[in-house]
Amino acid sequence: MVNDARKRFLAGESPEEVLVYLAESGVSDIEALADRGEEVEKGVVLVLGAERGRRVAERAIGTDPMDLASRAMDTEGEIDLEALIGACPAALDRADSSSTEHPDIDGKGHTVRYAFAFAEERNEEVGGIYAEGDVIHAYAVCDCGTAYSDRWVADET
Repeated sequence: MVNDARKRFLAGESPEEVLVYLAESGVSDIEALADRGEEVEKGVVLVLGAERGRRVAERAIGTDPMDLASRAMDTEGEIDLEALIGACPAALDRADSSSTEHPDIDGKGHTVRYAFAFAEERNEEVGGIYAEGDVIHAYAVCDCGTAYSDRWVADET
């Protein structure tokens, strides 16, 4: 079940906030963060003011989130911030493209270790999906190390 802060974020109602997902496999002290966010089955989701969220993400993942975004930007994947899952491009490259499963083909695992997302308000001048509504930009790092990105119009998840 998604909490209210995450629902507002995914609806594009919180452009001044960022979403950070940290899987317990990627963070040494997940319990300390669980008190500050939404505890989920395999980790914690934090919806925080933009600057604070970036600092928390940088400490937790060991890199500036905008560096992560730059690294992931050219590798498109699928990121579902409601279910907190992703379709890692590295797994999909090796899997049967008709399969909805993302098997651990190479023994590295293919689950989202970290995710960072922000919303960009509607901008008709830019065109494309930006003219359709607020756009959610999401970046993820898979357990295998692949960084990838996704974006969509809010409320079209």
